[in-house]
Amino acid sequence: MTERPATSWSRHLLALGIAATLLLALFRRDVADLTTIWWTSTTFGHCLFIAPVIAWLVWQRRGELAQLTPVGWWPGLALVAVGGAGWLMGDAASVNLARQLGLVLMLQGAVVAILGPNVARGLLFPLGYALFLVPFGEGIEPPLQVVTVAIVMPLLHLVGVPAVVDGVLIHAGRYYFEVAEACSGAKFVIAMVAFGVLVANVCFVSWRRRAVFLAVSVVVPVVANGFRAFGTICAAELTSVEAATGIDHIVYGWLFFALVMAAVLAIGWRWFDRAPDDPAFDPAQLQAVPRYRGDLATVTLLVLAVASAFPAWSTAIAGRRQALPAQITLPDVPGWHRVDVSVRAPWMPWYPGADHYLFGRYADASGATVDMALAVFGRQGDGHELIAFGTGVLREEDRWVRVADLPPVADAAGARGSAMRITAPGPVERIVATWYRVGDATTDDGMIVKIETMKARLLGGPQRAVAVHLSVEGGDPRPMARFLAALGPVGTVADHAAGLR
Repeated sequence: MTERPATSWSRHLLALGIAATLLLALFRRDVADLTTIWWTSTTFGHCLFIAPVIAWLVWQRRGELAQLTPVGWWPGLALVAVGGAGWLMGDAASVNLARQLGLVLMLQGAVVAILGPNVARGLLFPLGYALFLVPFGEGIEPPLQVVTVAIVMPLLHLVGVPAVVDGVLIHAGRYYFEVAEACSGAKFVIAMVAFGVLVANVCFVSWRRRAVFLAVSVVVPVVANGFRAFGTICAAELTSVEAATGIDHIVYGWLFFALVMAAVLAIGWRWFDRAPDDPAFDPAQLQAVPRYRGDLATVTLLVLAVASAFPAWSTAIAGRRQALPAQITLPDVPGWHRVDVSVRAPWMPWYPGADHYLFGRYADASGATVDMALAVFGRQGDGHELIAFGTGVLREEDRWVRVADLPPVADAAGARGSAMRITAPGPVERIVATWYRVGDATTDDGMIVKIETMKARLLGGPQRAVAVHLSVEGGDPRPMARFLAALGPVGTVADHAAGLR
């Protein structure tokens, strides 16, 4: 006796609802982190609309989906396992993005496993569009800062406003302007990519037209943001910087994105080649009986079992922690002695989750000074990460701002440290070099830090993590080079602070 399609859909949707609810409950911390980011971040506020859009896309397909028969499908468990593995690696490396992406992949895998391959193909775009629930893309901010400066400077010169640029700082007319991360236009590029992908699917059939429309969706907001920054600087020249930035925040927050969306739609309107009432897919092509069918109840239970295995593994290794000394001290450096820290240009890196933190200043016989900071973690975890937003050289809303990245600095063992030039009101400048010690690696690369952290958590090995910062006031790096030569390998200093040597 063949099961009626309506009854089959009811059973499978009930199973999917139960599985999704339990997955969201199991990974509730990641759900809470996601919703907090969506609600509080101006960069990812558009993510609040992704779930309603997915629901609308599924509703559009309801007629075609009703002609398909859902089935339990064993291969869908592989996607759940991939998502769980990604979540585990993100948890071990303290990478929230990987955890959140892993959760979305597990939910997608649940759909594929419980509804089967034919339904999953009919829902291919809504399922793929769910990836925009994950807040990603902040890495494009630094290059977009550079692009914004490259657009603004010729325009200022064109209209006769005297302007010079120093990294991301523009001195134009009477004022200094910082092209900060928030002014890079990244938030609108990220949102426009999500919007462009949706429009490309709904309004176009030709893949070439889709690709062109997506390119326009990226280029237009980048160029528009450059003109917005240019307009803000010109407005400051005509009025005041307070009035100009106040108007800019209103325009930037309320009108700019709407105008960019309207402009992109206007550009692509005449080339739309898909009628609004065209079916999203042809159900006649998705009627083949799939191989590897499975019992619905068994598949649903295995979805939950596979997903549960990864947080269980995480809990099993969560107790690993490096035993640290009760107290740590800054190293003695031949030819250098400790002096009072600066009161003219005070600066300290920010590590609120560190188990030990030290900061001090050294001077040599010539009077040259170098500041040194050590932050030591016995174990990295949530709230105790070596690299996290708003920690390190610059804290969130810091008086110091990054001006430009400098060539790497090498210690006595050749380990590279990243270097940047920062400035604060005064104006005062500093050069800051940074090294991280995780596992057996001394590096300046945040990606290597995350990989080594993951390896230490999952496979054992030294759990400690140490940040080492050196800084000199002004723009002369020579005192830092002399200090590094006398200090010895940074990795040895970090291991000694963590009690390993």
